[in-house]
Amino acid sequence: MRFRFCGDLDCPDWVLAEISTLARLSSVKMKLLCAQVLKDLLGEGIDFDKVTKLTADAKFESGDIKAGVAVLSFIFSSAAKYDVDSESLSSELQQLGLPKEHTTALCKSYEDKHSVLQDRLRATSLRLGRLEGVSWRVDYTLSSSELQEVNEPLIKLKLQCQGAMPGSTETKVFSISADKFRVLLAELKQAQAMMNALQ
Repeated sequence: MRFRFCGDLDCPDWVLAEISTLARLSSVKMKLLCAQVLKDLLGEGIDFDKVTKLTADAKFESGDIKAGVAVLSFIFSSAAKYDVDSESLSSELQQLGLPKEHTTALCKSYEDKHSVLQDRLRATSLRLGRLEGVSWRVDYTLSSSELQEVNEPLIKLKLQCQGAMPGSTETKVFSISADKFRVLLAELKQAQAMMNALQ
């Protein structure tokens, strides 16, 4: 069976296994646990002491707590990734065996944070750094005591890229031959044309 929150694929076996673990919680505790997991996904951190207290009544061991947090994290992030509405998510989770009260609590939390969660996932997803600036110069050596033939120009490129941390930049400097520069320039023009065609 295919599920929208799993990208129209089968639900992973580990998620199925942990649904029964979540069902041991009360629906009120489920809502509070969802709030903690969403805080973590939004970059605010998770309070494991609170989570341990929330799951104490259901006699969760540390492995159960970690699995519960992991499955909720997967459900929220995957549903946001595939832009699943809360009604569809509720229906799919009930098909997987999560009780209706639990599903209602989970989906209410998801619905409240849906757009914020999508924004956060977009901002933190794996992506290539953005090119901030390019500068170059051509060095042409007229004579050298070490080289016999020096009629080859050398291009020095300086690329400024967005760093791993927001607001930081990294500078890369390297030298390439004229032939390699021509190839690079042709490939960049080709990539630019493809990007323009997609827009």
